[in-house]
Amino acid sequence: MARHNRFIRWCITIILMLIIIYLGSRVDFIFRPILSLFSMIIIPLMLAGFFYYLLRPLVNLMERRKVNRTLAVLFIYLAFALIMVGFSIGVWPSLRTQLVNLVENAPSLFTTLSEQVSELEHNGFISSFLPENSNPLSKLTEYLNRGFTLLTDYLSGMLTFFSNFAIVLITFPILLFYMLKEGGKFGEQIVRFIPKRFRRDGSEVMEDIDHMLSSFIVGRVIVNVALGILMYVGFLFIDLPYALLLTVVAVILNFIPFIGSFLSSVPIVIIGFIESPSIAIWSIVIITVAQQIQDNLVAPYVFGKQLDIHPLTTIILVLVGGDIAGILGILLIIPIYMILKIVYRKVYALFFKEQWENA
Repeated sequence: MARHNRFIRWCITIILMLIIIYLGSRVDFIFRPILSLFSMIIIPLMLAGFFYYLLRPLVNLMERRKVNRTLAVLFIYLAFALIMVGFSIGVWPSLRTQLVNLVENAPSLFTTLSEQVSELEHNGFISSFLPENSNPLSKLTEYLNRGFTLLTDYLSGMLTFFSNFAIVLITFPILLFYMLKEGGKFGEQIVRFIPKRFRRDGSEVMEDIDHMLSSFIVGRVIVNVALGILMYVGFLFIDLPYALLLTVVAVILNFIPFIGSFLSSVPIVIIGFIESPSIAIWSIVIITVAQQIQDNLVAPYVFGKQLDIHPLTTIILVLVGGDIAGILGILLIIPIYMILKIVYRKVYALFFKEQWENA
């Protein structure tokens, strides 16, 4: 009888939730201003959260050394400004030169690529492995040219994003300043909305989420920087053109779960192939070795068991996140999944574990 009543309650709860979702879809115009505001602040908020977890340990260390927290944040801002000046003087000129040369030489690079592909098609050893009356390598060149055209159009469309980048530059430092200044008070404010008898559990959940996000973000930075150093050293060893630019792109793309490593490898292999097929092969070897070191040595040491997510789960999450919100969804879906996992475990332990396991 008790199980029957529980089943009825669950059915009623699901029906009520579906009714609420349906009614919300009928009055979606009410939520449009909220969604518009959210879309404006999501990128500055993401950047602020990212740098908050990177810089918070330093602020906490300075506070323990009897430095006022506000003053500590200002010191960090000054240090960051000096680092940016050093970057603009020491690194940016070389990076900009490689970027400009790559854009200017793109037509000649694709001409060279076509010539390399043509040579491979006439290579007797390689053609023996290809089906008769087929030219897959020529098709590859055609696809790469289409991809270059799409990339050019995409970069042109990025101008719209950078025209709104002023909003990010203005709001991001302000958000970051208050986040670093207030420290862990945000979690305390959220817990206050929870009934008093659950506030202790709510505090534990917020601490777990905070620790998870800190480990995830700091860990990802350490792992990707290590990968970038390994790849850059290898690219210099084989004398790969645009080594610095390709490494920076690879490090950035590797923040995208699962597919980032593949996306970052494509331009590297193409540039290597344009230089010579042997350079392309060596670039693949370097990427593979660097990623194996990252996955099997660096990442387990940095993350430990904290990010115990099955690869199939990661693939599904990335696909769902990309379908819902594009690149932002792909970047946010793993942290959101881990947050929901922490909340689910606590809710299950509080309300359902005893009933379900003893039923």
